[in-house]
Amino acid sequence: MSKVDWVLDQERVEAVRTATRSVIKKLGPKYWLKIIKENRDPWELMEELAAAGLLGVGLAEELGGSGGGIYEEATLMEELGTGGISQGYVIIPNFARRMVSKWGTPAQRDRFVAPSLTGKSHTSFAITEASSGTNAFAMRTRAERNGSGWVINGEKTYITNAGHASQLLLVARSGTDAQGRAELSLFIVDLPNPAVTMTPLDIRSSRPEIQYSVHFDNLKLPADAVVGEAGQGARTMFSALNPERILVAAGTIGMGMYALKKASDYVRERAPFGVPTGSYQGVQHPLARAYMALHAARSVTFEAAAAYDGGEQPGLASNTAKFLASEAAFAAIDSTIQVCGGYAFDWDSDIMWMYEHLRLRRVAPVNNEMVMNFVAEKALGLPRSY
Repeated sequence: MSKVDWVLDQERVEAVRTATRSVIKKLGPKYWLKIIKENRDPWELMEELAAAGLLGVGLAEELGGSGGGIYEEATLMEELGTGGISQGYVIIPNFARRMVSKWGTPAQRDRFVAPSLTGKSHTSFAITEASSGTNAFAMRTRAERNGSGWVINGEKTYITNAGHASQLLLVARSGTDAQGRAELSLFIVDLPNPAVTMTPLDIRSSRPEIQYSVHFDNLKLPADAVVGEAGQGARTMFSALNPERILVAAGTIGMGMYALKKASDYVRERAPFGVPTGSYQGVQHPLARAYMALHAARSVTFEAAAAYDGGEQPGLASNTAKFLASEAAFAAIDSTIQVCGGYAFDWDSDIMWMYEHLRLRRVAPVNNEMVMNFVAEKALGLPRSY
């Protein structure tokens, strides 16, 4: 199936599953709901994951990781989701770390990768801009050479937890190629920095993650802040997009399954008319439909993970997985709310925060409309629409 001789290490996968469940047993859904209510970072959870070696899953042991590949990472994300835990604090550092570990120098790996494995500091990734959205090549944040270094000016928006980060991986426009297309470069930015201003956005969300607008005013960086080759940031960045889609899909599927379990447990017991409401077909069918859709999405997700670990770049499967997972999980949480009624709106039921999270997954990290554009072009050979 692959470009390399890859065989699934089932023992390693099960070890990841077991270790993740052990952490969730200590710090599970009640802990996560407490974190949301207190509006604070889940450092206790992150340190437990680090102590179990789970933050290093998918990273080579010689780089300080625990080994394995995307398949094991997807297993971690799925188990966190199934345990009622959001995965943003794990996925975002993972996404940034993947680029630095692959393209960075040994010094950059020591400086950027090692802290991300401790669970004590946060890493943020800054690419999105208000005017360009999903079109990274239209970004306005510019990096200009200044002697041997760089000066950066511009603004990013919807940057998750930037205000809490000790390091930022920044994408900026650093030139224009012969065809007039933007050349992008990736930079490591240590925080705090007086040339970087963080402004929290007024996004009301029941998640501990905070979104920021990040402004760069003559930010001066040395030459060794560039990850990989200057002007080749698009290649560097896109190399991490398929893994991101896979990991997001896996975590989303897990949360969808968690929602269905909440719903099933509730309607199995609730009997206002003398029999459990779970015996009604009108209750059963939407839950069953969501369950089947989640399992179908799971098959594509882990197929994509296996393909990636086998040396492929499964863009079609990865994007399909993200789409199917987000649609199925949203159907699961929507059906859960419907069959649970007023109980679902009680915050102690641990349902409503998941509704916001799973609705977001149809928009981010890439909106489902763009996924369909991609699939229409790559799978069906239709003209590019964007």
